[in-house]
Amino acid sequence: MKIASVGGGPGGLFSAILLKKSDPTREITVYERNAADDTFGFGVVFSQETLDNIADADPESFGRIEAGFRHWSAIDTDFLGVRERSDGHAFAALERKRLLAILGERALELGVDVRYRTPAPALADLQRDNDLVIASDGVNSPIRTALAEHLHPSVDRRSAKYVWFGTTRPFDCFTFLFVETEFGLFWAHIYPFDSRRATFIVETDEQTWRRAGLDAYATVARKPGENDEATMAFCERIFAEHLDGHALIGNNSGWLSFTVIRNRSWSADNVALVGDAAHTAHFSIGSGTKLALEDAISLAASVHREPSIEAALKAYEDDRQPVVASLQRSAQTSLEWFEGAARYRDLPPEQFVFQLLTRSQRVTYDNLKLRDVSYVDRLDRWLADRTRALGLSVVDGTPPMFHPYTLRGVELANRIVVSPMAQYSAVDGMPTDWHLVHLGGRAVGGAGLVMTEMTCTSPDARITPGCPGIWNDEQAAAWGRVVEFVHANSEAKIGLQLGHAGRKGSTKVMWEGIDDPLDDGNWEILGPSPIPYRSDSAVPREMTQDDIDAVITDHVAAAQRAAAVGFDLLELHFAHGYLVSSFMSPLSNHRTDGYGGDLAGRARFGLEILDAVRAGWTGPISVRISATDWVDGGFTGDDAVALARMLAEHGADIVDVSTGQTSTDAEPAYGRLYQTPFADRIRQETGIPTMTVGAIASVEDANTIIASGRADLCCLARPHLVDPYWTLNAALDQDYRGHPAPKQYRAGMGARRRAQQP
Repeated sequence: MKIASVGGGPGGLFSAILLKKSDPTREITVYERNAADDTFGFGVVFSQETLDNIADADPESFGRIEAGFRHWSAIDTDFLGVRERSDGHAFAALERKRLLAILGERALELGVDVRYRTPAPALADLQRDNDLVIASDGVNSPIRTALAEHLHPSVDRRSAKYVWFGTTRPFDCFTFLFVETEFGLFWAHIYPFDSRRATFIVETDEQTWRRAGLDAYATVARKPGENDEATMAFCERIFAEHLDGHALIGNNSGWLSFTVIRNRSWSADNVALVGDAAHTAHFSIGSGTKLALEDAISLAASVHREPSIEAALKAYEDDRQPVVASLQRSAQTSLEWFEGAARYRDLPPEQFVFQLLTRSQRVTYDNLKLRDVSYVDRLDRWLADRTRALGLSVVDGTPPMFHPYTLRGVELANRIVVSPMAQYSAVDGMPTDWHLVHLGGRAVGGAGLVMTEMTCTSPDARITPGCPGIWNDEQAAAWGRVVEFVHANSEAKIGLQLGHAGRKGSTKVMWEGIDDPLDDGNWEILGPSPIPYRSDSAVPREMTQDDIDAVITDHVAAAQRAAAVGFDLLELHFAHGYLVSSFMSPLSNHRTDGYGGDLAGRARFGLEILDAVRAGWTGPISVRISATDWVDGGFTGDDAVALARMLAEHGADIVDVSTGQTSTDAEPAYGRLYQTPFADRIRQETGIPTMTVGAIASVEDANTIIASGRADLCCLARPHLVDPYWTLNAALDQDYRGHPAPKQYRAGMGARRRAQQP
């Protein structure tokens, strides 16, 4: 077998090593256009998992790499002069030049033909003359460009600016520095790679970069290998206190924008992408070198195991793509956190540091507690003091999710919310025993707040014939039975979600076909414009002023009934493509009157509902929004921030932040906690409290969200469908004894605790 690797970086060299090692008869050539001792960058960082993978794949390479490692376990953060240390993290780093030398020497020993200062032949020639071509040609991969129609790459150039330096200032661990300047916030990512030197990456947002005049430096032409001396001097000046008299070291250093590379396919014919040619992950969560080496391990194993190159490349993609996709999601979350780091500058240092440590969602409150209990103990004491300062009672060591919370005088026992979940079990709008058991059981299960599903303000406001309403006194009385049970048998509060389906109405219940139009018994549906939700949906009638006034009146009447039967909180459903949501989105609102056009016009209808309800409702009001349509040209995260400010000005107490479900063209970036960054951003930029919802499933998630201040309440939906007692079980799992339980269940909880004891 003949194999060519284009690129002599870590991915290309390690692929060659492993492929040659598994079959010495293979003819393998590595083409590297630079010299053997050329390198860009300073150090590379490895996690323990990557080190274990390298050791398993080639103990000889690992032994040589390990001999040069600099190990450490702490992360230091200096946020505007306040320092904090979190320990218990395992890192190892090595000079990049030394790593490449080790891999190059090992490849030559095994008989790989490594050709430095040699450009690769044309792609067509490589494919013709080799059984396998490895494209390890970097983030600007010419091979990826040539095969774009087969690989379907996406290239996302991000807005933040960064520049890569080294320094002789001896740092003893991973260090983050945040400094305030007259232009805005700058920060540095620092990690040592030997006993004398460290990598020193300076980053800032684009607006701060421009205010500092650094864009002028970026336009000055530099020769290859030449440093941006003006930028280096600027960074030495703003970080002078932390450099302690040491200089920054350049290596072709100039301002860059991080580029996120993704490919739908990683192979075409006999060509396989590895490393940055296939994918990139922001440097804030680790090293691209890690990914490249792990690609090489997987590719070599697949070629060795499978009967053909075609089968091997498919196996390689099947193995690596899910792993890399998961890491890229975390990297994207981390990248976006740093892009918006300036919005966190007003957080207390304790919370800022915790936000930083947990930004990628791969590290959690509970995980940090295992790594460094003393750090989390300090955080817990600070959180408890902060809660007590609000006049609430909490003891030191209480898990964050069990801290109480108040909204307009209504105290919640904890931060867990049973999110509204459609049950499609009402009869002519009347809630039934199902609703009593469903909501009553979850209140008994320990949540601080239980929410009804969307409850409709009129018969034609329903999504389906199975949706409940509160448009008459009989329905209100049935809801009153549920409210009475919750209040009599639990410490939970109960909220009513009010809404109107709009253009998504008159459809079948979920298990008969979600969003499918009814076969018969349809009712007229309304919308801001005559635009159907789906191509087969009914066309809504464009609402007149009389229609708008009627819907507002219906909301007020429903709120009055809710108050009369004792609901503790009211939530207005302005999300998920229902009536008010469809006014908010430019995709569905094409009106030219005062209820269309810019965001202020599109938000007018919802704000009029909020004003009318607020005038008569004295308790807390939540508003659920879709913070993005996930569609180009639709409602955006910027719109959500602006809308949240409007909602607060009009009397909303908290914003329940969801996303999407507004358009069939949506492409959500699904993943764990994928909607929480929207709640976080709204909370930080507007100051209004938020609830977060979506892919929150674990105790770790809830504790991390609350401790970091990303949201004030955590809404869990599907976990509560399979475990009505999710919150009680969370208390047991954390051995937290301060959470009350129904007296009827205490014997069972005691038995569970005894069973958990070693």
